[in-house]
Amino acid sequence: MKRLLFALPCTLLLTSAPTSAQSPEDSVVSVITGFFDAMRENDSSAARTAFTPDAHLFRATPNGLQRNDIDGIITAIGNPKESVWDEVIWDTEVHIDGNLASVWTKYAFYRGTSFSHCGVDSFQLYRQPDGWKIYLITDTMRQQGCETPPNR
Repeated sequence: MKRLLFALPCTLLLTSAPTSAQSPEDSVVSVITGFFDAMRENDSSAARTAFTPDAHLFRATPNGLQRNDIDGIITAIGNPKESVWDEVIWDTEVHIDGNLASVWTKYAFYRGTSFSHCGVDSFQLYRQPDGWKIYLITDTMRQQGCETPPNR
């Protein structure tokens, strides 16, 4: 009887303890949300940690692919701004196979509380010994026909 009284609280404690383990998909998305958190905080050093050294950024336009310098974006993140850059993502799809991950998500970009543009982000990530890193972002951009993100 004493064992049962001791075992019951221990069992309840073990089954109700929170787990800190992330799913593989959550670990991939956390790199992306960490990048956007760094952007909101003007923290170029934190933003840089989300990328491989040779990462690329492209915008798909009606006239073709426009390449942007990732280092220029990182520098711009750290520059003082009159309003916070806030990219909100939703309807995120994650695919993983081994050390390769692909993320497709809708986004809306705000400068402070003012809407700027929307589109789709496509992220490609590679798992390195120190974790997932973005090596490619391709996005679209438009100012009309945009969806409103949830909770905004």
